[in-house]
Amino acid sequence: MNDDTLEQFYQEGLEERLISYLAKKKNISLEKAMDIYYHSDMARYISEGKYGIQYLDYKVLAQMLMDSEQDLFEK
Repeated sequence: MNDDTLEQFYQEGLEERLISYLAKKKNISLEKAMDIYYHSDMARYISEGKYGIQYLDYKVLAQMLMDSEQDLFEK
């Protein structure tokens, strides 16, 4: 397994945990949480590896998303 494969595997797990946690925390469906996440700036930052954000805990990332992109939860 090379570094890129390992990084991709880690990122997928992070996204799954983050989406699941968002759904539970906000009492919304997984589909709604997924839609919110993939329309967020955070999803792009994680995908691009910007600011090393992908190495933060999924609960911290979820809270950051809820705090910084509240408009996505109102749609």
